[in-house]
Amino acid sequence: MKIKNLIVSALSLVLLLSLVSPLSLSAQEKSQEKQEQSTAIIIPETVKTAIQEGIQTRQPRLDIPFTIIKHFYLPAQQNIQVILFFKVKNSDLGFASITSDIEGQKKKQEKEDEAQSIFETTPNKLNAKANVFLQFNKLEDNIPGEVVKEVYIPFNLEVDGVSYEPDKEEIYSFGYPIPPGDYVLSTAITSNNLDKIGTQYYELSLPNLVSFSGELDTTPIFYVKNIEQMSAPEAQVQIHKGFFTYSILQIVPNLENLFSPKDNLDLFFFILGAKPNEQGKFDIEINYEVCKGEAIQIRYQPQIYDSPLISQPLPMKKTVLIKSEEGEKKETRDLEPGSYTLSLKITDKISGNSITRTIDFEIKT
Repeated sequence: MKIKNLIVSALSLVLLLSLVSPLSLSAQEKSQEKQEQSTAIIIPETVKTAIQEGIQTRQPRLDIPFTIIKHFYLPAQQNIQVILFFKVKNSDLGFASITSDIEGQKKKQEKEDEAQSIFETTPNKLNAKANVFLQFNKLEDNIPGEVVKEVYIPFNLEVDGVSYEPDKEEIYSFGYPIPPGDYVLSTAITSNNLDKIGTQYYELSLPNLVSFSGELDTTPIFYVKNIEQMSAPEAQVQIHKGFFTYSILQIVPNLENLFSPKDNLDLFFFILGAKPNEQGKFDIEINYEVCKGEAIQIRYQPQIYDSPLISQPLPMKKTVLIKSEEGEKKETRDLEPGSYTLSLKITDKISGNSITRTIDFEIKT
């Protein structure tokens, strides 16, 4: 955990400097700006038409069925990095069985020539090639307004054909920096030749990070399975399977909030509205408690932070008082399987403001 804390500390410094320094474009924004300058059309007209057909009623088009299941957001210089997760069944994407016989190769070549499928097969692997288009519209009184941003994301995913499961739903992510505001996001997944177009609509409300002058809030609090440091931030927005990227971090989230008894509760979030002192340091205290119903199972020692970017592992160990003829003794045990709630009381010791947040989780054997 020490290595991870060093990564997060370095990231905290970069983020805080960017939030108080003059506005500048992120690597993704610069790449997108170049892309927009090099081509006049981000979203092809046929895809735009499909998006517009359903945007008023949020009615999806199901040529390629998929579902946006959740989103997070985190600070990103003058903007907010919104991270979205979608799931799609392998068979709905058109994966084909691996063939090595002559007839199979002939059919494969015919499909490639006709460009009827968004997937190409090789004897050992399956390669998914498609397009993802994003359109952010301002949302006012539940009515889509002006288009704020259009984004193109190439989708190129290679999987081992031996482990391919046609009925399995996989979870993917994409992220993009966008200014604060209320939006309806239109997402389209298409085949390379645009014959198949699937659409979904998702509403977002992203807060202005500098507007929290007299109160505290947090970005969505989520559990993490793993965090690794990348050599550099991604220059272009990409589709990722099972993880997302944030600045120099590659993060595998625990979207189901499911744990085994010996796991840690590993939290990740950003505190909005906390005030630094004259030296630029924060003084934040968080009291963590695990409850089962109304009963407190674990009360952790208060944790002090000098940054509003929080990455905190918490062991799921409770102390039990054992009474016997020999006397009393304390034992440390794992939490039993069941449903629990983690409570966080967050206090900014400089401003005196505080807030309480909760996030549920479940332990399974």
